Amino acid sequence: METEQKEKRKDKYFFLSTLARGLKVVELLAEEGELSVSEVAARLGLNRTCSHRYLATLKETGYAQQNEERRYRLTFRIFELGMKIADMFSIRQEALPYMHGLASQYNETVNFACLDGTEIIHIEKVDSKEILRIDLPLGSRAPAYCTALGKAILAFLPQEELDKYLEAVELKPRTSNTITSKEKLKAELERVREQAVAIDNEEFAIGHRCVGAPILDRLGYPQYAISVSGVAMRMPQERVEEIKEGIRSVCAKLSSNLNL
Repeated sequence: METEQKEKRKDKYFFLSTLARGLKVVELLAEEGELSVSEVAARLGLNRTCSHRYLATLKETGYAQQNEERRYRLTFRIFELGMKIADMFSIRQEALPYMHGLASQYNETVNFACLDGTEIIHIEKVDSKEILRIDLPLGSRAPAYCTALGKAILAFLPQEELDKYLEAVELKPRTSNTITSKEKLKAELERVREQAVAIDNEEFAIGHRCVGAPILDRLGYPQYAISVSGVAMRMPQERVEEIKEGIRSVCAKLSSNLNL
């Protein structure tokens, strides 16, 4: 406990509040699009001078641009950074042919994700050709506890990591189907471990059903997960059972390839 407190004090000593605020400006522009100096100041609780400095610095370094109305927006340099990070996950390229195969077989959207803190982050996808479909953009995040991708990963975490996750996370209800009891979530994850497949039965969003499975490394650690997601009316129980078999097979092959 004493060592942990010392580490926290050490981290706080090295913390740069100006950098943290600058990153908040970047996140705000990513979420809101074009904003003025005054709008950024108001949303982040900054004075106009500080807001202008952050925006001017982003513009000078090429991460933001200003239009004729003196409103700021991010440039593609942010996108380039994100793609460089995504390209570090070489498994993405290996997974894509399998993902296209699943998308073609089931005609639903196929997602590829990893766990980041208490959330899953989408790092690749193949869209369904259906007009009515689930469309989460690359880089989007979702709580792990109420998604098939997240539960597929959580179920195979080492017990110590899972305990830390359960201690840190707040199980907020997204729908009436969301699991909000940690004991019930533990039981659900045990079922996922036994079946090697997870189901999101309208737990993240009403009308959205999803089937996911983990990709494990040679030590059995859940590095990634793949899911097939679609509108609930196209995914009745018999369809879910069919998809379970397909996605288990694909993730088993990718797990084997990851361990070569």
